[in-house]
Amino acid sequence: MGRPPYAQASIESYLGKLASADPEPGGGSVAALVGALGAGLVTMVCDLTLGKEKFASVEDSIAEIKEQSETLRGELTGFITADAEAYAQVAAAMKLPRDTDAQKKERTRVMQAALKGAADVPLKVAEAAAAVARLSLPAAEQGNPNAVSDAGVAVVLADAAAQSAALNVKINLAWIEDDTFKRDAWTRIEAVLSETARQRDIVLALTYSKI
Repeated sequence: MGRPPYAQASIESYLGKLASADPEPGGGSVAALVGALGAGLVTMVCDLTLGKEKFASVEDSIAEIKEQSETLRGELTGFITADAEAYAQVAAAMKLPRDTDAQKKERTRVMQAALKGAADVPLKVAEAAAAVARLSLPAAEQGNPNAVSDAGVAVVLADAAAQSAALNVKINLAWIEDDTFKRDAWTRIEAVLSETARQRDIVLALTYSKI
């Protein structure tokens, strides 16, 4: 904790740290970034639609889509750093002493809690990405047709973010001993992946038909 948010760094510095031997930021952080990019594109479509007389009939709907996409963009932007912080907690737990039985027990307790936290962040990323995918459909349907390709990119990014987040959930679940937590988390992930894949296919077909 206490590190500066990655979202405040330049693209160059973030990519440089990502490409280094440092264990974070990693795939979970990138999943959040990709999801935030998708949300930003949904907002872009809305901004290119709002205030134009020819789209007056969908003004209220587009304004609502924009409000939701901006909320999601904010959440996903926060997860870019939160994922790295969650991994740092796991790394710290790994370094705890285990010379005595009491130390081993405490290390296990702390490690399990940290692993759940490390799985929870990408799980939230995946669910936020699914929400972005859902918004991309009305954005493509109602938004300025000159920006429909951006709605298509948004859904592709949302699906990629969900898939990427799912991988990060899965790798943490492998080390978690709580079977109920594992089952519930993966059930949520499966629902997300099914939805984002469906939305991707629908929105891409619509996008290509409008181009």
